[in-house]
Amino acid sequence: MAAMATTASSLLKPSFSGVRLPAAARTPSCVATPRAGAICNSISSSTPPYDLNAFKFSPIKESIVSREMTRRYMTDMITYADTDVVIVGAGSAGLSCAYELSKDPSISIAIIEQSVSPGGGAWLGGQLFSAMVVRKPAHLFLDELNIEYDEQEDYVVIKHAALFTSTVMSRLLARPNVKLFNAVAVEDLIVKEDRVAGVVTNWALVSMNHDTQSCMDPNVMEAKVVVSSCGHDGPFGATGVKRLQDIGMIQAVPGMKALDMNTAEDAIVRLTREVVPGMIVTGMEVAEIDGAPRMVLLNLARPSAP
Repeated sequence: MAAMATTASSLLKPSFSGVRLPAAARTPSCVATPRAGAICNSISSSTPPYDLNAFKFSPIKESIVSREMTRRYMTDMITYADTDVVIVGAGSAGLSCAYELSKDPSISIAIIEQSVSPGGGAWLGGQLFSAMVVRKPAHLFLDELNIEYDEQEDYVVIKHAALFTSTVMSRLLARPNVKLFNAVAVEDLIVKEDRVAGVVTNWALVSMNHDTQSCMDPNVMEAKVVVSSCGHDGPFGATGVKRLQDIGMIQAVPGMKALDMNTAEDAIVRLTREVVPGMIVTGMEVAEIDGAPRMVLLNLARPSAP
C-alpha cells in the first residue's frame, strides 16, 4: 500500500503522523452478524429541523451568487500564487499526501487537478468494480478516517471505493490551509537555478484546446515544494517526470513494468523521494520513472514522521 512522501516533511515541518482512533470512537453503534461481522448503524433517527411541506429558499439576487463565487475564487488564486506546497494530481496518492501535510496548520497547500471531479481512479475498484481492497497495515489510515471495512487476515475490503475517496476528500477540503483547484492543468514547471520552484497552470479546457486557438497564456504558482502525483502514463499522466526528462533534469522515464501486486506497492513506498531539488514524485508516477511494477490496489502517499 502506500507511497510515503517522507521528504516532504523534512523539507517543511516535522511530525505529520496520524493517530488511530480508539475502537469506540470508530464504531459508535454496531451489531454483530454471522457473515458480515460488525455492521454499524450511524443513521440518525431525528426528524429534520424544518417542515418539508412549507419549505422555501430565501430570496437572492443572481449577481450576488456570481460575485461571491468570483471574489472567493480570485482571493484563493491570489493567496496561493505563492504557497508552501503544490500537489499536482488529486488521486488517492495526492489526496492522502495533502491530508497528512495539512495537519500542520502553518503549511499552505494547493492541490491542482485537471479533472472536474478529483479522485483519479479511486472512485472505483479494478475493472469498474466498486469494492476497494487495501493491504495491511494501510487499514490504519482507514481507521483514522473512520471508514468501515470488512477485515480479512492480510487485507481489508471497503464496500465501495467512493467511500474512501469522498471521506478523505471531505476531511481534507474542510481544513483552512488547503485549496483544491480542479479543472486546472499544470502545463509546465518553474525552474530556478536547477531547482523546481513552482508550476505553470491553465484552465484544463484551455490546455486541451491550444491547437485550436491562438495565444492563451498560462498562470503560475510558486512553491517551496512541488509533489507530482499525476499517475501512470497517459494524456495527463506522469506529466511531471516527462517534463523533467524534456528539460534534461532526469535522463529517462522507462515506464512501469507489468503487474506484480506483492512488490509494486512496497516499491512505491521505498522509491518515493525528491527526484530533483524541489520536486517529490509519488504514487504511480514513481513506477513510471523507476520502472517499478504496476498495481491495482489503493495507493496512498502519506508523509511519515522523521
